[in-house]
This record gives sequence, C-alpha cells and structure tokens, in this order.
Amino acid sequence: MDLTEKLLAAIDADHENAVGRLVEWLRIPSISAQPGHAADCVRAAEWVRDQLAGIGFTASLRPTPKHPVVVAHHPGPGGQAPHLLYYGHYDVQPADPLELWKSPPFDPVIVDGPHGRRVVARGAVDDKGQTLTWIEAMRGWHRLAGGPPCAITAVIEGEEEIGSPNLAAFLRQHAGELRADAAIISDTGMWDIDTPALTNRLRGLCYMQLDIRAANRDLHSGMYGGSALNPLNLITKILGELHDANGRIQIPGFYDGVKEISAEQRAAWQALGFSEHDFLADIGLSVPMGEKDRSPLERLWARPTADINGIWGGYTGPGSKTVIANEAHAKISFRLVPGQDHEKVAEGFKAFVRARLPADAKASFEVFSSSSGMEVPDNSRFVQAAKDALAEEFGKPPAMIGSGGSIPVVLDMKQILGLDTVLMGFGLDDDQVHSPNEKFELRCLHAGTRSHARLLAKLARG
Repeated sequence: MDLTEKLLAAIDADHENAVGRLVEWLRIPSISAQPGHAADCVRAAEWVRDQLAGIGFTASLRPTPKHPVVVAHHPGPGGQAPHLLYYGHYDVQPADPLELWKSPPFDPVIVDGPHGRRVVARGAVDDKGQTLTWIEAMRGWHRLAGGPPCAITAVIEGEEEIGSPNLAAFLRQHAGELRADAAIISDTGMWDIDTPALTNRLRGLCYMQLDIRAANRDLHSGMYGGSALNPLNLITKILGELHDANGRIQIPGFYDGVKEISAEQRAAWQALGFSEHDFLADIGLSVPMGEKDRSPLERLWARPTADINGIWGGYTGPGSKTVIANEAHAKISFRLVPGQDHEKVAEGFKAFVRARLPADAKASFEVFSSSSGMEVPDNSRFVQAAKDALAEEFGKPPAMIGSGGSIPVVLDMKQILGLDTVLMGFGLDDDQVHSPNEKFELRCLHAGTRSHARLLAKLARG
C-alpha cells in the first residue's frame, strides 16, 4: 500500500470523527450580518483556529474592522513542493424564516436522504462543510506524515456572506505574508452527486438599495389619493421597466463589455445534458425566465441579471391602514459577467431611476457590495492536478462549469496577490444554500476530503 492509499484509508477510518467535528462547528451561529452574533463569529473563528493549531499549523486570529480573519501557516517539508493558499469562510447567512426549518438551524441533525446520510444546519455546505474538506485532508496528512506535503497558508474569513468588505484591505496589508503559488477554494459545486466539477467562470455582483421619498409625512389615502405622489406606486413602476418583454435589461450601457461565449464553450456546455425543466421543477417552477434568445446554461453562467431582492414601504401589519407612505424602498442585485464594470453598472442604474423621477420625488442609493465577474484559467499545473485528483476519486473526469454566483475573493486573489484559483467544490444544486434546511451530503464531505488529500499528493510530486 503506497502513501496515498494509506492516507485515504486513514481518512476513511476517521470519517465519523470528521462528521462530529463538523456538527460541533455548525452549532456556532456565526451570522456575520447580525450584530448580535458578533461574539459567535469570534467563537467560530477560534474553533477553526484551534483545529488548525491542533494539526501542526501556526494559527492566529487577526482583527478587522468587523469580524476576525483566521490565518494559519504550515511550512510543509520544504524542497520544491509548491506553496498553496487555502481560503474558506466561517460566517453564515441568517436562518430566517425560522418557521420553514424542519429542525433548528443551529442544532445540526444527521438524516437519511437519497444519497445516504446528510447533515442539515445553516452553514452545512456554505461554507463550513466545504472548508472542513480540506482541513480534514490536512489532518490526514498530519497524522500519517507529520504534516502536509506542500507549504500551506490558510485564510478563513468571517465576512463573506456580507460581501467581504474588509478582505481586500486585509490581503493588501498582509500580501507579503500571504505569498503563494496558487489558491485553492472549496465553495462551489459538483455537476451532480456522481460527477465532480471544477468551476472556471464566476459572475460578479453589484448589490444596491434604492430609497424614494415624496411627501413630508404619510398621508390618508382617501384625502390625498388621486392628488399626491405615491412612492410605492412609483418605485414599482420604475423597477417594472428594468426588463423588456424578451428579458433584456433596459439600463443604458448595461451590456457594455459583455462577451459572447465561444462555439467550443457552447458545445461543451451543451454536452453536459443540462435539463432546465428538471432544474426548475426541483423548486416548484416550470417556465424559464431571462433572455429568451439564450440557452439555459448561458443565461445562468455567462449572461448578467437584474433582480429585485426586497421591496417595502407603507403599512404591512395585520388588518388595514389606508395610508399613502411617504417612502418606498427596494434592494436590487445585478449579477455581472466578465467584461462588465461594476461601478458603471451602479451609475447606470442610478441614471435609469433618475430619468423616471417626477419633480416631487427624491431618490437615494447605497451600494452594499460590488465585484466583477471573471474567468479562471483552466490550463495551469494546479488545475491539471485537480482534474487528475477528481478523476481518480470519482472514476470520471470533472465537468468544467461556470457559476452564477459570486466569490469576490477570487478576483481579489488575482488582483492583489497575483494568484490564480482552483475552484474545487463539493456542493449540490439541492443543498438549499441560503435557504431553510440547508444540508451537506456526508458522501460529499468524505469524497471532498479524499479529493483534497489526493490533490496535495499530486502537487507535491510536481
């Protein structure tokens, strides 16, 4: 039995303990968006710091203006092996609406599913479970060989779910310490339960709030209706004009810089056999939206979007209150693709709204987070090693896929540290990320750990 086989056998034998460690971490409600959970974010950071310290890393908490970053280093064996920077995040989304959870979101449960056992809890797949895949791989190397076969730096932040507002500055401040040859992230997905994937395309994000104000107070709808401007009527009218009948976004200049995908890329995505019917049926829908002249995966991975994420104002309590509110509010997200300028998109939206404001209305805007879309090179030695590791673990080559989501740190790693990133994730489409009853298949936890162990072995061999 060679070293890799011994390592995989040791990971297999320790799997139940790894599940127990994940459950322990998931019990900590590290909700970065809610100030009342700031102490929990620190506890979650301390937990992962202690785990890394326990397997031979020099690990510490580094302060930021909000939640701390865990930084850990292991020198590896020295020699010609590469230096790898692993990234993850310990913060999680709010669990609301709580009434839709089948079990308490921070009281993890192990239940049976179609693919075997799964853990259900907030943060199970995003990103505590996926971060633990590579930590457990490091644990296996520590127990078998005294440490990983490559030099390792780990960065685990606590603000990813609020747009990583302090991470870029942190990376700049510590750029010398974080120098490496490549970055590795597990915060993406597989193609399906049997087919691994590497993600080589990410959409960016521009997330904004629009506030419209008119009268100097709320008004009686009988006394003023028909004469006074209603901000709720106005905001819904403006936002209703974001898309035309074919699903194309109407903000002037919005599509500037958007590139068409190549014929080769189109053919590769077509060969994946994606069923949009099944994709939508899983969430109780049947009719595709978006640009009507684009293929499903193109709309999901290579085209930008505009979505209203929340809208409010006036009276929303029980019973009736006949009021014309003097304010209306909405949150809007734009998913962006490579080539788009997120700052130009934000300014374009502001101009779009202002062009539709009547004289008595005033609009204000806030940009909460913004990042550009990007493509990740898929021809490096690091990506090739990941392809080989996944092919060995799953018995088939990984699908090369895009992601409709955003991982701003990938762009930061490139622009600030000069690192390309291997995006090797183990989530599934039905993991209910950001939704009630989020879960992570224990089969994916196990396969992810083994895949990371294999990847380190391959990179160490050069």
